[in-house]
Amino acid sequence: MNDETLQQWVEQISMASFGRAFTHRATFNSRLKATGGRYFTRTHNIEISPHQLSVYGREETEKIIKHELCHYHLHILRRGYKHRDADFKQLLAHVGGSRYCQSLPERSERQVRPYRYKLVCSKCGFEYMRKKKLDPAKYACGKCRGKLIMITLDNKIEP
Repeated sequence: MNDETLQQWVEQISMASFGRAFTHRATFNSRLKATGGRYFTRTHNIEISPHQLSVYGREETEKIIKHELCHYHLHILRRGYKHRDADFKQLLAHVGGSRYCQSLPERSERQVRPYRYKLVCSKCGFEYMRKKKLDPAKYACGKCRGKLIMITLDNKIEP
C-alpha cells in the first residue's frame, strides 16, 4: 500500500465512521516504531506506521486510523481532542478505535542494554549507574555536591 491508497482509505473511514470529510494529508512514516500513528495539530496531517499494517493487518490499522481521526475531527471542532479528554474517550468508543496500538514483535524482543559506566562520588562514595558515557566534570553528586569519577565497568578508571 502506498500513500495515495492510504489517503483514500482514511477519507473513506472518515466519511463512514464520522460522517465528516478528511481534507488533509495522510501518509506512511516508516520511522514510527513505538506508536501506530500521529496527528499533527498545526498541519492537521496524519502519519501512520506501515509496520503496524504489515504485522497486524488492515483491521488493527483501521483502528489506529480511527484513533487519529478522533484527534483530527475533535480538534477541528474545537472540542477536547487529547487522550485524557472525555470527548475523545467517548468518540473513540463510539467509532471503535483502539486506545493503544499493539507493540511490534521486533521491539519487544530487543534486549535491554547493560550498565557500562559507574559514577562514584569522591566525597560520600555514592554510586550512579549509567548506560551512556557522559562528562563527569559537568555534574556533581546529588547528595553532597561532591566531584564525580567515572569508572568503566571493565574496571578502567577514566578522568
